[in-house]
Amino acid sequence: MIQVLFTVIFAEMALIVMFVFKTPLRKLVIMGLDRIKRGRGPIVVKTIGGTIFVVMLSTIYSVVSIRKRWIDEDGNITPTDQILIAQHLLEASLMGFSLFLALMVDRLHHYIRELRIRRKSMEAVNKQNRAFEDGKNGASDDIKSLEEEASALRLKIKKLELCLEEKARETSDAEANSVALKKQSENFRLENDSLLEDNQNLRAQLQALDHRSDSKKD
Repeated sequence: MIQVLFTVIFAEMALIVMFVFKTPLRKLVIMGLDRIKRGRGPIVVKTIGGTIFVVMLSTIYSVVSIRKRWIDEDGNITPTDQILIAQHLLEASLMGFSLFLALMVDRLHHYIRELRIRRKSMEAVNKQNRAFEDGKNGASDDIKSLEEEASALRLKIKKLELCLEEKARETSDAEANSVALKKQSENFRLENDSLLEDNQNLRAQLQALDHRSDSKKD
């Protein structure tokens, strides 16, 4: 019994050492414990732990009963009882220490697994943040290019507005010139009409003079 308990304790201590130091064996141990904790594994482990705990309590009770009998017999104890007490105490101590180390192994395995899960989640979050930052940088570049295009379009619009203003001025000047030309042509027409009237009057006067001269000759 004692040899088995020492073997169990040394095995548990070896597992704890493997958990503490990062070695290739730690992954194998973690994978093995993961498989043990699946299915009926936890029930079997709890049953073994409960059995060891009950045996430990029984051993402690045997030690207490031997001491009680020693007290009842006025302190007279045989060497056999002394050996039994020492053996039972050693067994109880080894069983308690093995249970404590088993609890330590379970907690270390749990914390290491949680640490691995959190590291993976942090890596995933970091990847998402990097992808978001890259997308943000790409979006900022697109926004800059759009702003540049918008500024170029604004300049073109301003140039077109200036051209339109110049064309409007030219058309207004052309309209003013056409109005002036119309007025000049109207004045020329009126002068021409007056000249025609004067010409007709002069012709009439000449004809009248010619008639008078002809009549005097006759």
